[in-house]
Amino acid sequence: MKKGIHPTYEFANVSCACGMSYQTRTTVGDLKVDICSSCHPFFTGTQKIVDAEGRVERFNKKYSKKTTTTKAKAKA
Repeated sequence: MKKGIHPTYEFANVSCACGMSYQTRTTVGDLKVDICSSCHPFFTGTQKIVDAEGRVERFNKKYSKKTTTTKAKAKA
């Protein structure tokens, strides 16, 4: 490897929004992440829906089963 062309590879702290923090090595420096392995739904087994624009509610409203009686069913 050539000398002087590679970035420094130093220790960095990674902190998550949930409060989890650990130390790793990187060329970037300290990192702040929104979600980590201790709070990610895939690893925890819990369902966590992040709905910022109402998409889930709009989907449920559009495709929910409607229980209305029609006149044809009421006469029979």
